[in-house]
Amino acid sequence: MNGGITELTIRTGSPYPVWVGDGLLRDCGELLARRTAPCTVFLVSDDVVAPLYMERTAQAFAAAGFTVVRHMFPHGEAHKTPETLMQLVEHMAQAGLTRADIAAALGGGVTGDLTGFAASVYQRGIRCVQLPTTVLAAVDSSVGGKTAVDLPAGKNLMGSFWQPFAVICDCETFATLPPAVYADGLAEAVKYGVLCDPALFARFEGFSRGDATADLIARCISIKEQYVTGDETDHGKRQFLNLGHTPAHAIEKCSGYAVSHGSAVAAGMVLMARTSERLDYASEAFSDRLAALLARFGLPTHTDFTARELSDAAVSDKKRRGDTLTLVMPRAIGDCVLVPVKMEELERIFEAGIDG
Repeated sequence: MNGGITELTIRTGSPYPVWVGDGLLRDCGELLARRTAPCTVFLVSDDVVAPLYMERTAQAFAAAGFTVVRHMFPHGEAHKTPETLMQLVEHMAQAGLTRADIAAALGGGVTGDLTGFAASVYQRGIRCVQLPTTVLAAVDSSVGGKTAVDLPAGKNLMGSFWQPFAVICDCETFATLPPAVYADGLAEAVKYGVLCDPALFARFEGFSRGDATADLIARCISIKEQYVTGDETDHGKRQFLNLGHTPAHAIEKCSGYAVSHGSAVAAGMVLMARTSERLDYASEAFSDRLAALLARFGLPTHTDFTARELSDAAVSDKKRRGDTLTLVMPRAIGDCVLVPVKMEELERIFEAGIDG
């Protein structure tokens, strides 16, 4: 067993551990055996991650006494659909999974979302283990229990809140990420610094590839835990985690999901920072500093879509409540506020962040 493991606890209604370290895919069977007796593990991955990590992961589960059934699907946001979901659930049924068994998501955010959602609806809910292999999944989507698929009307419109049984994060998997995918995760990680941790933001300003170490990932997860605890279903403080995400989801939709989630979040955060400064929410000028950091990672800091296009796309945003949508307005690095706005005001707000 790898000795360099950081363990955190996510204190939701059913608390669960997050293990972070190097080489943990080799230990995943032993770690899971700490929480449950041997059962069937339905191991899900896409056709990019599976050739890299599925065999070693399956062997680790089998060595700890688990029976492993494998499922692979085509990679990419374009396949995060109800059709892919149904294929996954049908395979669960054909494999004879019961409520005593476990679905395990090996991969990035798409795999985690699909597998978590399938676990939440199969036989009215079976356990799910998240095995993130991207920085984005490690610091964000694998923790907190949001699961979903996309609909033609918008991103993540069909889903459920289904907390994982455990999260096992092997930071060695980041070494095989393409630069753009690695950078995508950094956008979500930088978000935590903008939200509440100026020291973390400053750490990213001296960051280079390979610095996404276990302690950094653990710090990001611990920040997310603070927002998820007591607000699992996103009606209160958890909404802060949506910083930059309203324009980001609109950018993704307008691009036909050609713009990746992390790239959209980067552009969305800068847009909201500039909006905050120009509409006098900000307590200091910081948008240029934020843009410079994200650009250094090769992430976009603007969008070519118009404010009208973005506001029209945001009509289907799942965070909308009637004719109101709550935006996260950054006032400074480490200081954000929630601002409810009428949908009719959204174009003007986006225009402030785009113009100039």
